[in-house]
Amino acid sequence: MRTLDTNSEDLRAFMEQPEAGPVVMINLLRFRERTDSGEAGVDVYARYARNAAPLVASVGGKLMWQGQPTHLIVGEDADRWDRVLMVEYPSRAAFGQLVSDPRFQELKKDRLDALEETVLIACTPHQ
Repeated sequence: MRTLDTNSEDLRAFMEQPEAGPVVMINLLRFRERTDSGEAGVDVYARYARNAAPLVASVGGKLMWQGQPTHLIVGEDADRWDRVLMVEYPSRAAFGQLVSDPRFQELKKDRLDALEETVLIACTPHQ
């Protein structure tokens, strides 16, 4: 079963936490070889990323880093990912604003179509 979108209960619990300053979202991405339309998943995700970037920026978000994993040092085959991204938002509220924006919801269709599986980990500064 593909895990691709936020669970509403998990998102609600995240949003209900007290603000702790910036939040960094670590995205682990595994692309589909071919989407339902026959396009390469990596290409569909690139289109999603280009179109979503202005919306991310509009809430103060910024891409901090992205890379392609090259070697799995510790882990198992299920832990292999095609790309890792780190996106910083100024607050939980900013992230919530993004994911509730109807324009983002429309763009998200490409994201969902492009991915075989994904993990999204919210991180706050270590105290």
